[in-house]
Amino acid sequence: MTLPLPGLIKLLRGAKVRKENRMKAKDIISPRSASAGSLPQRNVSAETALVDVLPRLLDTADRRLGVTEGDSLLGIIDEASLLEGLGRLIAPRDDSSTVTLRVSPSAYSASQIAHAVEDADVHLVDLWSAPGEGDMLTVTLRVRTSDPSGVTSSLERYGFDVVEASGETNRNMETAMERILSLNTLLGV
Repeated sequence: MTLPLPGLIKLLRGAKVRKENRMKAKDIISPRSASAGSLPQRNVSAETALVDVLPRLLDTADRRLGVTEGDSLLGIIDEASLLEGLGRLIAPRDDSSTVTLRVSPSAYSASQIAHAVEDADVHLVDLWSAPGEGDMLTVTLRVRTSDPSGVTSSLERYGFDVVEASGETNRNMETAMERILSLNTLLGV
């Protein structure tokens, strides 16, 4: 995976985000643990700002940094965990909902799911599938509507088992707007 990290550094430095909302190294530690023989070449403090982590990550051959607190290694930052952390800068929209389905692998069809969502006059934003319980798949959808009831009805008409549906709300609009501004600055939009 190759990231345009040098450009991101410049954009992140220009982002106007309140100090308490700035991401730190400890916020983007990879959930994947380091094996005994593959410790990172360099380390950063858990409190190091994300904007200062980026150039250090670029300077390592293996594109990994250890995150330490005192003498303890808390975890590792790699490019994947960096992207996941940047993704958390995106605030959820007020007009989005999440719907979770349980589907057998033989009945799974992303296009059929998309058609069911479209039949409810709703835009499908994201679709993720992952192994579920037993031999079933768990499929999570993010749809552009604050009330997912029409989408759930349509999915059920198509024969899908809806296990959960919830609307998204932004309770802290100020934080959301700051995150959107930061992301816009980061992406150069």
